[in-house]
Amino acid sequence: MQVTPSAIPDVLLLEPRVFGDARGFFFESYNRRAFAGATGIDVEFVQDNHSRSVRDVLRGLHYQLRQPQGKLVRVTLGEIWDVAVDLRRASPSFGRWVSFELSADTKRMAWIPAGFAHGFVVTSEAAEVQYKTTDYYAPEHERTLLWNDAVLAIPWPLAGEAIMTDKDRRGRPLAEAETYA
Repeated sequence: MQVTPSAIPDVLLLEPRVFGDARGFFFESYNRRAFAGATGIDVEFVQDNHSRSVRDVLRGLHYQLRQPQGKLVRVTLGEIWDVAVDLRRASPSFGRWVSFELSADTKRMAWIPAGFAHGFVVTSEAAEVQYKTTDYYAPEHERTLLWNDAVLAIPWPLAGEAIMTDKDRRGRPLAEAETYA
């Protein structure tokens, strides 16, 4: 596995070793020892999530104030533009964001540690996204950061109008958001 730190070094891009031949391909999407050895991070994942969305669906930017979740994100169909925003006030990168193109073709994954808001937009006709989390979903602690906050100035690559839930449309701007210490 090749690991590349992003502009925010705690957020990582992971490229698994893929074995392909005339039959197709094989790769280990997760191995705890290999992940810890390559990243220096030994976490226990407790939940797997799987979503399917069509082009221009924007999910996020979500985080949990209590029970914060680290996420290992991958795409098994199509392509997304994945975003992580640092919400750790003590971090030198507080309020900054990084993004990755993740796709079923490249098989690259993103590690987003706890303390970040996370979201993505589908850039292909459809996409299936799977991610492991380090803590359980707790809707009572979930918060939404405003996806189009002018302070963040995230240039979402939309082909049309964003398709999203009312909850995501009503996210809070960074200046008003509850954040981590």
